[in-house]
Amino acid sequence: MKNYRLLLIALLFSAGMMAQDRGSVVGNIYGSYTFSNNVNFDYGHLDIGDGLTYGGGFEFFPQKSTSVELKYLRLDTSMDIDVPNGIAGYPDKKGDGAFNYILIGGNHYFDSGNNAVPYLGGGLGMAITEGPYGGSDTNFAWELKGGVKIKTASIVSISLQANLISTWAAAGTDTYWGYWGPVAVQDYAVSYQFGLGAVFGFNFH
Repeated sequence: MKNYRLLLIALLFSAGMMAQDRGSVVGNIYGSYTFSNNVNFDYGHLDIGDGLTYGGGFEFFPQKSTSVELKYLRLDTSMDIDVPNGIAGYPDKKGDGAFNYILIGGNHYFDSGNNAVPYLGGGLGMAITEGPYGGSDTNFAWELKGGVKIKTASIVSISLQANLISTWAAAGTDTYWGYWGPVAVQDYAVSYQFGLGAVFGFNFH
């Protein structure tokens, strides 16, 4: 029995040392605390509450220190839409909603041979927003992130990271006067959601 335990420990240790080798595939589980923020638009503003952002994804390493990542994240939160005096026929709304992010991007690891490896990354994709009273809207989203990946003597790694996700939603138009007269330009409501959390990685190769 003791020999089997030693063999298992040796296998886990060798698997851990393979993390971030070229061709590696890592399954990630994400969890972070996302802070509240305020979004302004032409006829009022939207207060987005704080909450837990969670999800999963896969990370592929075409090179030892560079990865390509595909992931899904979800934030369940409160939404308070404030439109002063019901301007333009839009009443105030308050309730629970959610953001669903589908992002593709990558990370660059600054590996110096230590178990703690700093990294920077980002991604592009879409945010599917669920409103307080049903319905959904799909918009462009991007992410920036940075942190430290901590390797262990097993197939599991833990990353501590900070991230910023921004969603851009069309919100009416602004009119400008040009040489040929009035020109309507698309206006956007932009959210910036900052989070602190962890990523648990499971090395499959």
